[in-house]
Amino acid sequence: MARPHSGLRSRQQGWLGLVVILVALAIVAVLAKDALKHYGLVPGTAAATKAKAGSAGERARAPGAVGAEALDLSTAPSTPANALERARGVEDMVKQQADERARRLDAGAR
Repeated sequence: MARPHSGLRSRQQGWLGLVVILVALAIVAVLAKDALKHYGLVPGTAAATKAKAGSAGERARAPGAVGAEALDLSTAPSTPANALERARGVEDMVKQQADERARRLDAGAR
């Protein structure tokens, strides 16, 4: 004779597993959000991070900071626009090299 409650117990275990997976996913989402904020990759949080960090001079004088002689404040960090320009320059160079190679192959075949 089959137990009527055995099917109910297996269904409850399935739901319990699903709830555990959802809780783990929520924990990973919170940790990922914190990591993205820490690295400044979340829009809108970069200004708050910069204001909290202080001025460049304060960061340079902070304990554990790199020596002031190694800190070059005159150079700007690379922006995405500069990266796009460099990529376009590389693309143009590759196209020129491909054209030269094609011309050499055509000249060698004659």
